[in-house]
Amino acid sequence: MKTAVVILNWNGQHWLEKFLPTVVERSPGALVVIADNASTDGSQAWTASQCPSVHWIAMDVNRGYAGGYNTALDELKLTHPELVYAVLMNSDIEPQSDWLPPMEEFMEAHPKAGAIQPKLLDFQDPKRFEYAGGMGGGMDCWGYPFALGRVFDHCEMDTGQYDQPAFPRVFWASGACLMVRLEAFERAGRLDPRLFAHMEEIDLCWRMARAGYHIHAAAPSAVYHVGGGTLGALSPQKTYLNFRNSLLVAVKNLPTLSAMRIVSARLFLDGIAGLLFLSRGQAAHCWAIVRAHGSFYRLFAAFALAPSPDPKGWPAAGLLRRSIVWAHHAKKERGIRF
Repeated sequence: MKTAVVILNWNGQHWLEKFLPTVVERSPGALVVIADNASTDGSQAWTASQCPSVHWIAMDVNRGYAGGYNTALDELKLTHPELVYAVLMNSDIEPQSDWLPPMEEFMEAHPKAGAIQPKLLDFQDPKRFEYAGGMGGGMDCWGYPFALGRVFDHCEMDTGQYDQPAFPRVFWASGACLMVRLEAFERAGRLDPRLFAHMEEIDLCWRMARAGYHIHAAAPSAVYHVGGGTLGALSPQKTYLNFRNSLLVAVKNLPTLSAMRIVSARLFLDGIAGLLFLSRGQAAHCWAIVRAHGSFYRLFAAFALAPSPDPKGWPAAGLLRRSIVWAHHAKKERGIRF
């Protein structure tokens, strides 16, 4: 057994009931694990009764996305030292038939592949890419992330436009369904719990690339994700975390001069975003951007000045050397590639 499929759970019995039997059925040969963030519902009892082969890891407190997965992988390293790969999977995902072997085979054949994601499609509309990651992510020159098949709130139909090459190199792979080489996960320093939520996988993939690993997406593998969402539907807290964390991830992984160039531009660009929120009557989101910048400046030194074992800089793949904001909103481009 080389692969663990690790599903993070927090009071998500309804998602386990809906999808866990399918995950078990369609992941033969893998160890299916529930990493439980101190749930108080009936998740554990239901799993023990209905999916007894699933390995349960219980945590005493809710450690969030990064802390939950870090803790679970620490335990699996002790109990299942034979594991080479782990898939960090959201509980609201339905994997399709034969979703896992193409990624396993690719990782086996490419030892410098540090992480890979399947094609991420919308559970409600399976012919359309899903918001959380499409066919793998990129980053524009000002530190704004996007994905092949999804830019801002626009999700494309999947017509096979990103199927060649079948395993493209990307900047980041989606944390909704992220297969990692455990050696690369540890070498890159694992997930950063200081980010709390949002963009932890982008930071991890960036650090993997800095350590010499490659990040990929897998067109032959597909999963359906309920997830979804548009910018207008986000809560102010999500707006706050997204704007703050995109800046923190940039200054953490770039040389100081490059990071300062981005921060200077983002003062202007994020201000425009705040004005757009105001024009839509969403003052709470505008205030969230102001709070995000305030928190970023308080945390700047801890992220920018921390020692790093690897040279800082942009990865070799997945960088858009122009503004995604301008391309999407001003030029009305769709189907943007790196």
